[in-house]
Order: sequence, then structure tokens, then C-alpha cells
Amino acid sequence: MKKPVFQVEKTCPDSAARTGFLFTRRGVVETPVFMPVGTQATVKALAPEEVAALGARIILANTYHLFLRPGPDLIAELGGLHKFMNWRRAILTDSGGFQVFSLAQFCRIEEEGALFQSHLDGNRYLLTPELSLDIQAKLDADIRMTLDTCLPYPCPYEEAARLTALTLRWEERSKKAWLRNHRGSLLFGIVQGGMYAELRRRCAEEVVALGFDGYALGGLSVGEPRELMLEMIEVTVEKLPTESPRYLMGVGTPEDILEAVWRGVDMFDCVLPTRNARRGTLFTSCGKLAIKQAKFKKDDRPLDPQCSCYTCRNYTRAYLRHLFLAGELLVYRLLTLHNLYFYLRFMEELREAIRGGRLKEFRQNFYAKRKEEDEC
Repeated sequence: MKKPVFQVEKTCPDSAARTGFLFTRRGVVETPVFMPVGTQATVKALAPEEVAALGARIILANTYHLFLRPGPDLIAELGGLHKFMNWRRAILTDSGGFQVFSLAQFCRIEEEGALFQSHLDGNRYLLTPELSLDIQAKLDADIRMTLDTCLPYPCPYEEAARLTALTLRWEERSKKAWLRNHRGSLLFGIVQGGMYAELRRRCAEEVVALGFDGYALGGLSVGEPRELMLEMIEVTVEKLPTESPRYLMGVGTPEDILEAVWRGVDMFDCVLPTRNARRGTLFTSCGKLAIKQAKFKKDDRPLDPQCSCYTCRNYTRAYLRHLFLAGELLVYRLLTLHNLYFYLRFMEELREAIRGGRLKEFRQNFYAKRKEEDEC
């Protein structure tokens, strides 16, 4: 008898939110969960041990980047991605599709796959659903994603329908390839459909009919209005099975995560906490803070008085501003530690609120504490 992939623990009486347990080869992951992004086998500015100490049970790595450099064969020869980067917990790898469309110097979508030109050296490659899974297998990812086509925003209905149909054919090929060669890992299907509710619903139904271990919502947070994104989340989630994990790819801000959890999403990833840290923007209990502002020159408070991360326990805004303006490398580590701690603690608070039947109150208090950026 097949072991369960996901188990719902607690549901929210006021919304579609729930807590649960995602079972992987390398441990149980409590949901809702945020996955720090380790694009090139590293969460930027931090050692893997530091990421684990923050409480992360799962991270994301990128198939496109690791395919181009250092290459999946090398990583496989050295024992797989976990050993290569010294990360002993779970890893989810994306399919590489989004990076092909967003980073490649040239990209042409064909029935067979995505023909693209590397942004590193100009070499051309054909990324097929089968090759994407072969790369992820060599990386030895615990959760692997099917290759999908990424729709721009805005996208005409006819084009969205054509690319969504192609995604479904690619996902069918992915499922067949996984059954042949990739047992032992988990495979997630992806729902596309652009910003069209009809296409989203139809794609969700057909992806679910193929049968995957989990289901991802792709093609969101690509420039569309926030309310439209939330609408697409709702129409998609209602078509996904309750007994499977739901993953919103590439989202997002704490506000977007809260609203998606409210609507029944379980898993998230985003570069915002690490990228914003390197740019001097911090997430705090009252909103965002830009550390380079002159008003922090003599500010002896921590980044967030309510935060107990290493950075907030030991360093002042004045010192961090000095490091940032001086371009000192230490600042990237300290600010990244804070932002990831904030995100992971935020997810822990969400889980506690759902379990305690207090999510509605938590949501109200969260927005009540939001202030303008220059007030934090």
C-alpha cells in the first residue's frame, strides 16, 4: 500500500486554510510552509547550516541554472545535490521552464520542448519534459516539477489556450517518464491557464486526472493586479483535491502568502526575502524598512523590536546602515538572516493561528500593524 504524501491536520472554520504534513524521503514538512530559494545550490549569503538553524525543513533549487553550471552529471558524480551543498533536509527543484522564458537570450516553444540559448555562453539547448526530469533525477531532488509553458501577462485568450493545452501534453509526457525512471521521488503537476478562470478550471481538472503527488499553481504574480491573482488562486484551488498539497509558485510578499493560505494554499517559494535583504529592504512586524535611509544613522534600535533573530539580538539599525552604505559583505549575511527568520517565523505563526482557530483574528491584527514604509 502506497504511503500517504500529505495529511491534513487542521482546517480553519472561517476560510479554506489548513495545516498539514508533507511526507518526503528526508523528513516531514509542516504546512503551510515557505521554501527558501537556493537557486544555484546555495541560499545566497548563508551557509546551509544557518538556513537549517532558522527552521527551514525544505528549500528550492533551480534546474535551469544547475543544468548550465556546474552540470547535473557532475553533481550526480559527487553524490547528488544534498551532498554537494551539504543540505540534509528536503529539496524541491523547479522544472527550469520559467528561467528558460525569462533569462534565455532566445527561446522558441515547440511541441517537443523549449529551444533556448543559454544566457551564460550562447549555446543552444532543447529542454523537453523528459530532459527536465532527467536533470532533476541526477540532482536527486525529493520533489520534482513537470515542465510547463509560462504565459506572459497580458496574454490573449487564444494564445493562453494554446499554451495551456501544450502544458497538459508536456505534463502527460512527464508523468509517463516519471513512472518509467523516477519512482521514489514526488512529482508535482502544474496548473496554468493565464488569467482566465475557465482555462484555469479546465487545466486543473485535467492535471488532477493525470494524477500527481501534489499540484502547483503556475503563472501567477507575473504583473497582474493583485485581486486578479487572488481570484485565479480561488478558482484553481477549488478544483484541486483536498488530500494533496497545493503549491503557489514564486509568491511572494507576507501579505500575498497570508491571502493565499486563507484560500487553501500550502506551499510557497520566493526570492523576495533574500533578494530584498541584499538590496537593503527588510521585512518587519510593522511593514518594510529601507536600511539606507538617513533617519537610521543614529538609530540604536534593532531592525524589529519584536524580532528575536540573531541580527536583531545583536546589531542596531545604525550599524547595519553603516555596513550597507560601506558595501561590507557582512551586511548581506545579517540582513538575509533577519528576512528569512521573519518569513519562517511568520509561517510558524500562521500554523499556530490555524491550529488554534485564530486565523481570522491573526489576519485582522496583521493588517492593523501595517504602517507606511517610512514609519517603521
